[in-house]
Order: sequence, then structure tokens, then C-alpha cells
Amino acid sequence: MRYLRTIVLVAALAAPSAALAAGTTTSPGNASCKAQQTALGAVVFKSTYGNQSNAFGKCVVKANAANQLAAANAAKTCKAQQADTNFANAATNPNHLTFNAFYGANGKGKSADANAYGKCVSTTTSQSDAHTTAAIISAAKACKALGKAALATTYGSTKHAFGDCVSKTTKTT
Repeated sequence: MRYLRTIVLVAALAAPSAALAAGTTTSPGNASCKAQQTALGAVVFKSTYGNQSNAFGKCVVKANAANQLAAANAAKTCKAQQADTNFANAATNPNHLTFNAFYGANGKGKSADANAYGKCVSTTTSQSDAHTTAAIISAAKACKALGKAALATTYGSTKHAFGDCVSKTTKTT
């Protein structure tokens, strides 16, 4: 039994290394969290996620969950756009293209429009992720601008007060 656990542990540790060696991309959460960390600085970034040594990990978990929700919402939006008979007349479509031409036209291969739905979901999800990252950065800057006294008055003086402020401010923007 101990031998089996050792094999499972080694395999679990080797899988991420193999994925990195194969050139796989990182999660959307990593990119979002790196952008937040760069924009906010280490101290504010860490405060945003509860002053924990694993702030980056907490950020990635939250960002990946938000990305999954954004992808689900994007899929619904894209299905609705694809089914919309007036898509070509939408205000967001100034060139009056069909759904397939709007999202799929890339000039590659025989069926350039074949994956218009997938491209719609990808584009819409990316836009949502960028908006969420920008909202968190903006909220953290606003909370930092409050100062310690106002922050403590409104959100308390726990180590999570700053994160609570960012969370609540992000939801209102």
C-alpha cells in the first residue's frame, strides 16, 4: 500500500512537469493574477487576498472560477447571437456581417467560418476576463485610497478587511 501511494504521488508530481515540458499554456487565472500583482504591487496584491503567503494561489483559484463562469455565460450569449436572425443588423455589427462571417472569417482553410461559435465563446470569455481583472485592480486602488482609518471604520480591522473592501467594491462596479 505504501508503495502504491509513492507511485501515485510521483505520478501526480510528474504530470505538471510533463505538461510544462509539452508547452501547454497556463490557466487564464495565472495571467489575470500576474496582471493584478504587477498593477497593484506585492503588498496591495497580498492584502487583496487576505495577507496570506498563498495570495497568488488564492487569486488563481478565484480567477479560474470566474473564467469558468464567464465561459458558461459566453456560450449562452454566443448561442443566442448565432440563433438571432437580426444579428447582421445589430448595433455592435457595423459591417452587417452574418454570425459566421463576423466571428469566423479569418481566411484560413476551406471552411474559415467553421468554428465561428468557438471563436465567439473564446473572444467573449477573454473580454469578460479582462473586464474582471480591470475591475479588481480598480477596486483595490480605490480601497487603498480610503486609508487605514476609513477602511477600519467601514470594513473592520481584521486582516481580511482590505479583501472585503475589494470584493464589495468590485461587485458594485
